[in-house]
Amino acid sequence: MEEPSDNRQKKVVAVVGGGLVGALNACFFAKRGLDVEVFESREDIRQAKVVKGRSINLALSHRGRQALKHVGMEEKIVSQGIPMHARMIHSLNGKQSPIPYGKKSQVNRLPATYKLTNHSETYPNAKLNFDHKLQDWSAEKGLMTFVRSDGTKEHIQADLIVGCDGAFSAIRKQFLRRSRFNYSQTYIPHGYMELTMPPINGEFAMKPNYLHIWPRNTFMMIALPNLDKTFTCTLFMPFDEFEKITTGDQVIEFFQKCFPDSIPLIGADALREDYFRLPAQAMVSVKCSPYHIGDKCVLMGDAAHAVVPFYGQGMNAGFEDCIVFDEIMEQFNEDLAAVLAEYSRVRVPDDHAIADLAMYNYVEMRAHVNSKWFLFRKHVDNILHFVMPKTIIPLYTMVTFTRTRYHKAVERWQWQDKVNTPTFYFLKYKTKKLLVKSYQTIENNGRAYLRHLHFQKTSDLITIY
Repeated sequence: MEEPSDNRQKKVVAVVGGGLVGALNACFFAKRGLDVEVFESREDIRQAKVVKGRSINLALSHRGRQALKHVGMEEKIVSQGIPMHARMIHSLNGKQSPIPYGKKSQVNRLPATYKLTNHSETYPNAKLNFDHKLQDWSAEKGLMTFVRSDGTKEHIQADLIVGCDGAFSAIRKQFLRRSRFNYSQTYIPHGYMELTMPPINGEFAMKPNYLHIWPRNTFMMIALPNLDKTFTCTLFMPFDEFEKITTGDQVIEFFQKCFPDSIPLIGADALREDYFRLPAQAMVSVKCSPYHIGDKCVLMGDAAHAVVPFYGQGMNAGFEDCIVFDEIMEQFNEDLAAVLAEYSRVRVPDDHAIADLAMYNYVEMRAHVNSKWFLFRKHVDNILHFVMPKTIIPLYTMVTFTRTRYHKAVERWQWQDKVNTPTFYFLKYKTKKLLVKSYQTIENNGRAYLRHLHFQKTSDLITIY
């Protein structure tokens, strides 16, 4: 029998944007056997002497890890990260109080773009193109025009165009010209500024396996560890507050008032200098729908759903886009018309949900963690999860340590909140009665104070101060 000649032309996929999501997508498409080309407007950052721009530290959790695992990159990237097991709350008086996450896992700070870019190049059917800025493209024909820094142009035809080119996506601009495309962007009134906390005697200045938070109600500072033993401190604050600080002395006065324990760790001279190195940066949240045009183009990552950074899910949601798309490709046997429509149907409600959760979590991080009632509810949540692990699951656990769909996690959280609220008030009432009884007992024994009351079940599950 004559061997069938494979004259079928493999589908050509053009990924516009060579950042984290673009590089991971290249791996997914190449692994699937498709011809994939990545087009990045910047030069190859692996060879650049100076990398322009900056970003808030990245957190890698279960969703992102599952996507990396699918292309064989999970352990390679996780091994370069730093495990994060809890929040560490810094009060004004310098007291530090840990708040554990729903369960132990790794939330890693990592510069993953280099490794994913290198890995995508190991596929013979993947090609990377740098210094290629998208000038125009046609959704009907799949034709794109790129211009290089020397002015030369290149025309590319593709069966599928994947827009992974960030919050200010050039691909998405074409979507805006079409009817029935919904789009919104919201700049929050807060900006962010990054500062560096150097090592002390070659070691971390603070405990490294924590997300350090200085919550101050209307603003906050966080710090995450880096592999070089520094911490990246990020100050989130309303722009009008940033603008009030105009001199080095005002910087020190502000930090003495709000973050006094950080001054000796960052250094007063470094604070004076770093605060004015760059202006505070804006943060934008983007929502749109649908994510596709016909069978020719789809948006992923920040191009589809830029989120503010307060749930640590921006990169994870982008990585999950890749694996969800791949799963749908498998489900519909690579029928792009069916795949793209289903991808929008499945992914839009989830990405809108995580965008809303990220906004909510900023209030939690800068204000709620100061509330004893909030902390009490967190402790009770963890107890109920310990007792009924399949019935009561904390929201943070669902979002960070499972692949429960984001919008389903929100729905379950809202249901649990309605069910649990009477329990919280009952426990609060019983706790108050028990505290009064404990004080009376201690006073009868002649002791004047109560420092700690512990409720225990195999290990300390709740501590009330």
